[in-house]
Amino acid sequence: MITMSHWTPDAITDQAGRTALVTGGNSGIGLETARVLAARGARIILAGRSEANLDKAVQQVLAVAPKAETGTLVVDLSDLASIREAASRIAETETIDLLFNNAGVMNLPTRQSTRDGFEMTFGTNHLGHFAFDAQLWPAVLRSPAPRVVTVSAIAARWPMGRLDDLMSEKSYRGMGAYAKSKRANIVYTLELARRTAGTPLKALVVHPGAAMTNLQQHGNGALARVFTPIAERLLMGSAEGAAWPSLYAASTPDVVSGQFIGPSGRDQTSGTPKPVKLPRGADDPQQGARLWAESERLTGVAFRP
Repeated sequence: MITMSHWTPDAITDQAGRTALVTGGNSGIGLETARVLAARGARIILAGRSEANLDKAVQQVLAVAPKAETGTLVVDLSDLASIREAASRIAETETIDLLFNNAGVMNLPTRQSTRDGFEMTFGTNHLGHFAFDAQLWPAVLRSPAPRVVTVSAIAARWPMGRLDDLMSEKSYRGMGAYAKSKRANIVYTLELARRTAGTPLKALVVHPGAAMTNLQQHGNGALARVFTPIAERLLMGSAEGAAWPSLYAASTPDVVSGQFIGPSGRDQTSGTPKPVKLPRGADDPQQGARLWAESERLTGVAFRP
């Protein structure tokens, strides 16, 4: 018998009749999440920036679930106009039972700006998802038992993840901006859980441990070229295993809104998923309210779940 301490995707029950939307669904953790849920009967909408890449990902989903119903949604989470256009199409017609805020960028070597002037990492990883969720929210509310699963990272525990200087204007470090965005993912999700308390919705945040996915593509320099292949072989798990916390959060009956799900192994880098301890201070309601208000101000999008 499968127990919580030894959870695997084999525990996922039939997902027929449920629709999952996965940002960053064309590769890595997002694609593996989609593949597993499609094999359990879910309808899948893959969201990403490139229609060609999304079409290739659909074929990979159909390879494991030939009868799966699939769709694609082109959206650039670093562009508020693209977000608005894509979200409006979903909000008008769809019912989204499982929303995965999965897409992201990591460790950009130099500070870059989004089309709207935000620092690229924070603007994509947090503000992009905030604006996307807010504008497609009617589709989530149509579900009788919706779940929002936001993918954070171990980096959210780092001291450099403090939520000050959100746009990294005073100083910029690639991993510092990433840690800040991943801390914001947690703070946002916990605030969403507070604002939807007493409703059927469950807002959960996960971290995948350590895995080699497309996020590592931005590493630069000779050290990165030497270290990355070694890390892939010796230190980091696969995208398949890294998707387990997302799948656990999306499917386990007794998860509680506001929980943080991560691998149970040593240092939480790998292993079967379970609820894990939040980074210190991440559950501060005042910080959550401040980040929510600032996210509304920056994006110009009112989010009233």
